[in-house]
Amino acid sequence: MSALKLLILPLLLLSALVQAGGLERTPAPEQAKVYFIAPHDGDTVTSPVTVRFGLEGMGVAPAGVDHDQTGHHHLLIDTGPDTMPAMDQPLPTTDQVVHFGGGQTEVEIELEPGEHTLQLLLGDHRHVPHDPAVKSERITITVE
Repeated sequence: MSALKLLILPLLLLSALVQAGGLERTPAPEQAKVYFIAPHDGDTVTSPVTVRFGLEGMGVAPAGVDHDQTGHHHLLIDTGPDTMPAMDQPLPTTDQVVHFGGGQTEVEIELEPGEHTLQLLLGDHRHVPHDPAVKSERITITVE
């Protein structure tokens, strides 16, 4: 590959990313609700923590499966208003954003002792949050 092509290709890719901006978000019913079945806000638990997800007004489908009014769960750990992922992009996979693209509704997760916040966020088949975002209240638990 010529040196010129090696220089131009990354610039074209960067340009495409910049122009793409946010992705169109999949609509969600206004009454859709995601919530924690367990644990509850204020609970004291031991690790591993069993987390059970609840969903009303929509269905669960694995990532990559594009059905109306469905999505899959993402668990946000120790995030706050200033560390929330972008709502118009696929959710990143990090220690703080855990994906359940297989359609799972329960997980056992290892957490260090101390106080932690948990929040659920539903993503569409592309891992992009719906519009409006289907997210739970942020709960606080203490791990002994």
